[in-house]
Parts: sequence; C-alpha cells; structure tokens
Amino acid sequence: MTPPAPPFAGKVALVTGGSRGIGAAIVRRLANDGATVAFTYSSSPDKANDVVAAVEAAGGKALAILADSADAQAVQHAVEHTVHNLGGLDILVSNAGILLRGTVDDFTLEDFDRMLAINVRGPFVAIKAASKHLRQGGRIVTIGSVVAERSGFPGASVYSTTKSALVGMVRGLAIDFASRGITVNNVQPGPTASDMNPADGPHVDMIKALLPLGRLGSGEEIADMVAYLASPGAAFVTGSSLTIDGGYLA
Repeated sequence: MTPPAPPFAGKVALVTGGSRGIGAAIVRRLANDGATVAFTYSSSPDKANDVVAAVEAAGGKALAILADSADAQAVQHAVEHTVHNLGGLDILVSNAGILLRGTVDDFTLEDFDRMLAINVRGPFVAIKAASKHLRQGGRIVTIGSVVAERSGFPGASVYSTTKSALVGMVRGLAIDFASRGITVNNVQPGPTASDMNPADGPHVDMIKALLPLGRLGSGEEIADMVAYLASPGAAFVTGSSLTIDGGYLA
C-alpha cells in the first residue's frame, strides 16, 4: 500500500527570519511535512547553513536567502528569488522580528522606527510582494505575540505596539485575499524558549511563575500551530489571531 503524501507535498513556502528560534522550527516543520522551504536571515550565515543542512539531512529541501526585513527591497527580492528558484509560492510565514526594550522616557526614535520597520512594515512588504505570486488557496501567517494583549512588564510598550498592529493587519488582509481562497492569520506565542527569551535566562523563573502550565513553550509547538494554519484543514480560519501561551492570558 502506498503511504499517503505529506500534507505539503508540492508546496513552496517562504519563512522570513528562519535561521534560528521559532523561525527555524517553522522551516523544519514545513519541510518535514513535504514543502520546499525558502527562508530569510539577516545575520549568522552559519546558523542559516545549519538549518539548510538539517532539512536536507531529513530528506527535504531548503533555500537560505540573505535579507534584512528592515530593507523593503531586500524583502521584495527574497520573494522574487523564492518564486524564480522554487517555481511558485503557496505559503508565506512572516516571522522576522526584533525586541528592543525601554520605557518611553529613554526609548529613542531611531529604535522606534527600526522596530516598526521590521515588525510591521516588514510583514506588510512581504505580503504585498507575495500577493501577485500566491496561488489559489494559499496561506499567509504572521508571528505576533501575546504582548499585543498584555504587555506584562515595563519597557515593552513599543514591542506591544508593533505586535498589536499585526492583529489589525491580518483582519483587513483576510478580507482583501478572501476572493482567492487565501487565508491570513496571526499566531501569538506566549513566553517561548528562543534567542530572545533563553530557557536559562536570568528572569525565566519569574516568567514561569506567570504560566499556569509552569514552563516555557517551544519553537516546535509554535511551528505546530503554523502548520495547522497552513493546512487544508484550516481553510475556514482567516483574519484570526490565535494565542499559544501556556495559559498566560487565562
């Protein structure tokens, strides 16, 4: 008996910010499920090469593309490069983001503009560039954060602002893309072990105390949610922001 094809067999995906943390977990998951995956990175080519090697060792195919999400032309090029080299585009995951902390009295306008450029304009530019290539029934997923609903700590106001913007963005874009059967959704992780929030960081015990499940999430768990939203089973889910946070907002 022939085994069933992987759920994303024949699909092409692009993940921005896919060289480490949650982004790398998403790349690996989509590739393991049969997609050919391109991903962007802005630094650490060694980590990007490690992700490609891991995907290929598991029998998949990945393509690393150098592109800073603060640079609109670089993001547009990454989309075009993906389509040209991989033959199309079915899934876009906008994951690239930065976290700069500071209270309003000492947060510089330069840092404010950079956060907006990467966390808000970057996703919009990627989606706009991908819009002319996404095939019927395609999937768009942005990676937001629970800070869109609860900042929780001093110094997170700008980061919260950028992640709140994604909530409104996906609602509007879901309507724009609906006639093509393309869904647009936002995943909002809670405290997750990553480069931004290392599992052995100095504040991890305090963070765990805020979580009813008593632990940080993993990149693989966030990738599971993304894989669901990219699957045929999520065809009726669009314009939504889905929280995966260990009960942080409960």
